[in-house]
Parts: sequence; structure tokens; C-alpha cells
Amino acid sequence: MPLGFPDLIDISGTISFAIAGAFAAMERKLDPFGVLVIAFITAIGGGTIRDLLIGDLPVAWLSSTRTGWTILAGGIAAMFFGRRLKQISKLLSFFDALGLGLFTMIGIQKGLDHGLSVTVCIGLGTITGSFGGVLRDVFLNKVPLVFQKEIYASASIAGGAIYFLLLYLNIMSEAAGLVAIVLIVVIRMLALRFNWHLPVFYGSKHG
Repeated sequence: MPLGFPDLIDISGTISFAIAGAFAAMERKLDPFGVLVIAFITAIGGGTIRDLLIGDLPVAWLSSTRTGWTILAGGIAAMFFGRRLKQISKLLSFFDALGLGLFTMIGIQKGLDHGLSVTVCIGLGTITGSFGGVLRDVFLNKVPLVFQKEIYASASIAGGAIYFLLLYLNIMSEAAGLVAIVLIVVIRMLALRFNWHLPVFYGSKHG
């Protein structure tokens, strides 16, 4: 059976986050089993939380053998080819941004399929895109990016808002989704490139 647009988004997002998770684990010098575990957690974490919140059970990856094989392929590819690459941190940033954009759209679409409101759909998209990375960072003993002043979840929210704006302007759903994904990736990568951060509302205490 030919793959539709949602399937392609799902596969692309899964493999992007699996590779991002694997690279993060490799930076921490985990063994191959640890790398695959972190790849799996990163790829399915956000979607699992989303499905539990909306009561869509069993969660998506439990009813899809494709998800497991996709994560395994991404993790193994990262281990075999990532070792030859000197700039793993840059690749991690790119695949993490790509996964954020793709999974945001998956979460939004899941909300729409359940007839939920625009704001709830954007929230589900943000959870789907962000919380795999949260779990990854927790398991790697790091402060999750989404809880710092990094422009991360806010990029997901901005992309979701643009998606619904384009739908309101009668743009086709597939085109609006692609624009939103690209926007999220671009915002995230520009934030990293130019060191953009969200404002903080507390100051450091000195002496």
C-alpha cells in the first residue's frame, strides 16, 4: 500500500529523532545498547505522552511494527556513519530541529483527528515535538532544552500557529504543513546560529 503524506511525515520524524537521540547518546559515550535505548526514547517519548493525554490507546508505536524498525535503522545508521563525522553536535542540532518540526505536525494532526480545538492541537503538537527530547535529556542527566531559555518549544508553537493561519487562508493542508515544518526548523537553527534566547524575568544574585 502506497504511503500517504501523513505516513511520510511520521517516518521522517521518527528517523530524525532516532538519529538525534543516538547522536546525543554517542556524545555521552554510551555503549551500542544505550545508544539504541536513547534513540527509542527520543523517537517515541513525545507521542506516547500525547496519546496518554488524549486517551488514544494503545499508544501509536505499540500498534506499528514500522516504528520499531525505523528507530532501529536510524540508531544503527547513526552509530555506523556518525563515528566518521567530526561535527556530531551540529548534526544532532539539525536532526533534532527536523524532528521537532515533523513531530509537531504529527501531534497537531492527531488533535485534529480527535476534533480538538486549535489551542489544544498546538499544545499536543508541542508536546509531541518536545517531550521526546525532554526524556532523552533526563536519561542523559542533562537539563532539558525546553526548560531552559532556548528557543525550542516556542518554535513549535510558532509553527503550529502559522499552520492554522494558513488553513484559515484556505491554503491546502499539505502545503500549510510543509511551510510550518520548514518554519520550525529554520527558527530553531537560526536560534542556535545567532544565539537567540527567550527573555528571562529574574536576575542573578551577586555577593
